[in-house]
Amino acid sequence: MIQLEPGILLIADPFLKDPNFARSVILLCEHQEKGSFGFVLNKLFDQRLDELIPDIIPPNIPVYNGGPVQQDTIHFVHQLPELIEGGFEIVPGLYWGGRFDAAVELINSGKIDLSKIKFFIGYSGWSSGQLETEFKDKSWILSHISAPLVFKEKEQDIWKQALKNLGHSFAMMANFPSDPSLN
Repeated sequence: MIQLEPGILLIADPFLKDPNFARSVILLCEHQEKGSFGFVLNKLFDQRLDELIPDIIPPNIPVYNGGPVQQDTIHFVHQLPELIEGGFEIVPGLYWGGRFDAAVELINSGKIDLSKIKFFIGYSGWSSGQLETEFKDKSWILSHISAPLVFKEKEQDIWKQALKNLGHSFAMMANFPSDPSLN
């Protein structure tokens, strides 16, 4: 049985109505008694990184809407601990944060593989016990992490692929309409 812990993917139930999380997949980065946080992997933000941070030179680096909390902050996850120091290891080979100035310098100099880093504005957060309650209420389906899914370029495919990765019974859910009355 999968437990709530860092590195788990939270896959929104097909009929979850919360507009912040409908059809979303969240990378859970921290889960403690005092609360939890993570990032929505599949909701593209309407601005690119160079539009949000003037110091970024290359255009068109996507930013994802990590969640409704602190929408004035930018976060990142990556697979580059040898280049970006100070990150928190979520699971082996996957890190949250680190020296932002180093990431900017590496991006601007072209010394970073952009398929191994993903940027978010804001984050998803839960107070003590809140995520457990939502899980018991069947708002979320848990899955082990898949690095290719975390860094998938086609964000519109992440939710369906996460369900399909869980096997046949969940794969059927990927095709459920968002409104059950349309069935």
